[in-house]
Amino acid sequence: MQFDPEGNAPADLSHAGSIVDKAIEYMIEQKIGSLSAASALLGGALGLLSRSMSDEAIVQVLNNAIASVRDGELRGEGPAQG
Repeated sequence: MQFDPEGNAPADLSHAGSIVDKAIEYMIEQKIGSLSAASALLGGALGLLSRSMSDEAIVQVLNNAIASVRDGELRGEGPAQG
């Protein structure tokens, strides 16, 4: 993600998120399984990232995502107790 000089997310991020939400809603209506839908979205996202980022930068994005999962951020649990 490209941030502006103040470190804020791009202005079109909310719009892009809304479009993805609609795509997910459509796939659910079409009875596409959650794993299939998520895999397709992830594959598309990785393909898009590969057009504008190095492989190492993509690995860092994925490592950040893994850390978020491990910390419980996706489920709103906050940092894991260790």
